[in-house]
Amino acid sequence: MDGLLPNRPASSTRAFVTLVTNDDYVRGARALINSLRATGTTADIVVMHTDARVEGLDARLVRCDLLPTSDAFNAAHARDALHARAAFTKGGKPPFHTPLDNFAKLRLWQLEYERVVFLDADTLVLKDIDKLFDYPEFCAAPNVYEGVGDFHRMNSGVFTARPSQATFDAMMARLDVPDAFWRRTDQTFLQEFFPDWHGLPVFYNMLQYVWFAMPELWSWDEIKVLHFQYEKPWQDHDKVEKLRPLIDLWHAYERGEIPQ
Repeated sequence: MDGLLPNRPASSTRAFVTLVTNDDYVRGARALINSLRATGTTADIVVMHTDARVEGLDARLVRCDLLPTSDAFNAAHARDALHARAAFTKGGKPPFHTPLDNFAKLRLWQLEYERVVFLDADTLVLKDIDKLFDYPEFCAAPNVYEGVGDFHRMNSGVFTARPSQATFDAMMARLDVPDAFWRRTDQTFLQEFFPDWHGLPVFYNMLQYVWFAMPELWSWDEIKVLHFQYEKPWQDHDKVEKLRPLIDLWHAYERGEIPQ
C-alpha cells in the first residue's frame, strides 16, 4: 500500500472509511466514529489521515500521503485559486477547508478491504447502514440541498467502493492531465470517473441545508446519514440558529451521549 501506513492490521474485509487532513476535522471524525459505534457495526472503522492529531480516536488509523500531483495541478486546486475560479455561492466553506487535500480520498482504493463505505468526517450515521456493503460500486446520493435541480449531481460525502489498485491506477491516469480543473475536487472527478453512478436515496446523505431550504423532504424516521455540508457544527457561523437542532444533535454525539 504505497502512500499508506496503518497503525494495526485490518480485522474485517469491510470498512467504513473517513479522511482527516487537519486538526479541525478530528472533532468531526470523533462524532462520526461515536455514531457508527452506536449502530453496532462489526465492520472496521478507518481514519485515513495526513498530519492531523488523531491519537485517541477509536478507529484503525491509516497514515496517508497526499497524492503525487503536479505543481500545475496543485496550483489550480489551491484554495484561493479554486474559489476564485469556481466560487461557493450557496454557503460558506470554513477557513480550514483545503480543497487539494480532498483528492487524498482516492487512496481508499489502495486499502486491502474487499468493500468500503466512505463517509466524510462531517457526517453522522443515525441508523444502521451496514447493508451498503452489499451495494455495488459506485453508489452515491444526489447533491440535494436547494431544489429538485440538485438531483442530477452526486455528493461524494457518502459512497460505496471496492478497493482495487487497478482502479486507483486508472484514476491517477485521468486525474492529473494537462489543464485539469475539477471544480468540486474529488466530487467532480468521481462523477466523471463513474458516469453511471448508482443513485442512493437522499436519506443516505441528507445535507443539512434541506432542514430549512426543503423541509418537505426532511424525515427523521428515514434519515440514515446526516451531512453538515458547508459550515461545520463545531464552528460559529451565521446559520447556527437556523440549524440549532442539528448542531445540538452533533454535539451530543461528539460527547458520546447517544440520543435514544
